[in-house]
Amino acid sequence: MFSYYQLSVPVYTRALTQLSHLLDKGVEFALNKKVSDETMLGLRLAPDMLPFVKQIQIVCDTAKFAVARLSGTEAPKHDDNEKTFAELKTRIDETLAFIEAIPEAAFADAGSKTIKLSFLPNPMSAEVYLLNFVAPNLYFHLTTAYAILRSNGVEVGKADYLGAI
Repeated sequence: MFSYYQLSVPVYTRALTQLSHLLDKGVEFALNKKVSDETMLGLRLAPDMLPFVKQIQIVCDTAKFAVARLSGTEAPKHDDNEKTFAELKTRIDETLAFIEAIPEAAFADAGSKTIKLSFLPNPMSAEVYLLNFVAPNLYFHLTTAYAILRSNGVEVGKADYLGAI
């Protein structure tokens, strides 16, 4: 049986590491093509979708808030004001540092927690929160970030998304 720690911290660490790698590919593309950070961070898949910068912020927030809620700790605050690739890399690094610093023992009572999110009408069990809310949201925004880069000519492929297995 897997623990809540095993289903969160290592999974989110991997996702954030790959997100950082995708940002590196975006930086390389922007430098080679002389595209500004402002332009890159504002890219969208469709006019009514959130921009690239917001995809990165949401992946970070999803990971840090999940770990905080499941472990009973407080997540670091970010103001969602990043305007450069470097600032986004810092946010990813800070998120990684936070989640990796939480000991496995802090998740001992995670399974008994009820999670209430202000923007959803009903509370949910930790299991429902982790598997039916966090996992799809994290991967939706990670995949969208990948797709934004790919659709705008950044040379990324499945291996860049998955990383080493």
